[in-house]
Amino acid sequence: MIHLSALADEISPDLDAQLAVLRAEGIHHLELRGAWGTNVLDLSDAQVAEIGRASAAAGLRVSAVAAPIGKVPIDGPAADEGPRLARAIAVAQALGTARIRIFSFYPAAGEESPPPRDAVLARLRALTAQAAAAGVMLLHENEKDIYGDSIARCVDLLQSVDDPHFRALLDPANFLQCGQRPYPDAYVALQPWLTYVHVKDVDRDGTLVVAGAGEADWPALLARLRADGYDGFLSLEPHLEAAGQFQGFSGPDRFRQASQALQRLLKDMGWEYA
Repeated sequence: MIHLSALADEISPDLDAQLAVLRAEGIHHLELRGAWGTNVLDLSDAQVAEIGRASAAAGLRVSAVAAPIGKVPIDGPAADEGPRLARAIAVAQALGTARIRIFSFYPAAGEESPPPRDAVLARLRALTAQAAAAGVMLLHENEKDIYGDSIARCVDLLQSVDDPHFRALLDPANFLQCGQRPYPDAYVALQPWLTYVHVKDVDRDGTLVVAGAGEADWPALLARLRADGYDGFLSLEPHLEAAGQFQGFSGPDRFRQASQALQRLLKDMGWEYA
């Protein structure tokens, strides 16, 4: 059975508001990117503990830590991301999840995309070794302008790192924004490593829309996921009001629209979810 989750700071900066909307929508997990206007890596231990307490009280669990690791220029000091990953690991362990979302680096300032392959692989292998030692899994998200923004480069990374602690997070809308076809092209290519899916959509004009209203072909993608036995997370990240480099926003009402659109697609095909 698949599970629904959401980057809940899409709803509101306030944790209580996030949890209230998720509960009302029947979503039992949250993907933690931030709360109280603070990025997940900058939350204090006390704030992380409060998120764990409040989530449990609301009957929710944390599906993943949505860290901005690897969303930095490749020419930064090599050790920069190690301490940030250590913090993400500590947060993940405190909240009972073994999944951490990451990226694969921007080019150096003034350089054209993509960043150098060898440098990216060296960074990712080091991060993956750190994750493996801690027993957590890194989920690589395809994102515009990072190394892994194309299907071919995502596959190259996954094949080259070749480690069960480094897996694919599929964001169909991000592929569309890079001129790549998410289904069937990206899905088929990434399926051997696919562990997590972000849910948003983009129409022909480049406007972010609810799943099924754009060009990602969500009905076909969901049907293929089901046929292939996918049993992971579908995590809502609608970006319906704003889409920034490090955070998007939908607000409570438009988040509900996105949630209900996804749940209608699932109900129409008879795919049970929790």
